[in-house]
Amino acid sequence: MILYPAIDLKDGQCVRLYKGEMEKATVFSDDPAAQALAFQTQGAEWIHLVDLNGAFAGKPVNAAAVEGILQAVSVPCQLGGGIRDMATIEAWLVKGLARVILGTVAVENPDLVRQAARAFPGQVAVGIDARKGQVATKGWAEETDMKVTELALAFEDAGVAAIIYTDIDRDGAMQGPNVAATAELAWATSIPVIASGGVSSLADLTALKETGAPLNGVISGRALYDGKLDLGEALRLLKA
Repeated sequence: MILYPAIDLKDGQCVRLYKGEMEKATVFSDDPAAQALAFQTQGAEWIHLVDLNGAFAGKPVNAAAVEGILQAVSVPCQLGGGIRDMATIEAWLVKGLARVILGTVAVENPDLVRQAARAFPGQVAVGIDARKGQVATKGWAEETDMKVTELALAFEDAGVAAIIYTDIDRDGAMQGPNVAATAELAWATSIPVIASGGVSSLADLTALKETGAPLNGVISGRALYDGKLDLGEALRLLKA
C-alpha cells in the first residue's frame, strides 16, 4: 500500500478542513512547495494535492501553488479540485502532474471521465466523496442520491487508474477511517481504491491492512501535520 501525504490548498496555503467545512480550515503552512519537499525528503513516494478553492469555483484557483510543488519535488503528484473539462485535464498533465482526480464531473459528466481515461491511460482517477454512503459533489457542498458503489461500478471498464474514496464525516476529524465502507468498496470494484478521511494513527493503517481488501493506498493529512502519525513509521508499516 502507498501512503499519500495530503496537501490541501486554500488561498495558496496548506490547510486541513474539519469534515469538509471551508470555514473550519486550519492553516499548517504558507509554503506548500516546502511542505511537499519535506514529505519527499521523509520518504513519500507520492503526494496528494487538493485545490479546495477550485473545488468550489469549478476551475483551478491554486494553480501557482500546485506549479510550485511540481517544480520542487521529483515524486509523482495527483491533484483534485476544479478539474472539470478536457482542456484543464490536459493542461495539468502537460505541467507535470502524474494523475488528475475527477470528482464532481464524474457524477455530472461521466462520459468526460471515460474520454479522459482513454486519452491519458493511467493518469485519470475518480474521486468519490460521501456522507453516509451518498456521493457529494462541488467541494462536498452538494449531496446526491447516488451510492458510492454505484458510481464506482459505472467506471469499471473505463480504464480509470484509481478511486480515491473519502468519508467526509471522518475527514480532518482524527477519528479513524471508515474501514468497513472502504473495504467494501475495494472488494466491489476492480479499480484500485485509495482510502481517505480520518486516517490518524498506525492503528488505523493496521486496521485497513487487516481487512485484506485490495487497497492501493491511503491518504493522510492532519495527522502528519499534528505529529500524531510519523511518516517514516507509517511507510515502514505499509511496506511490511
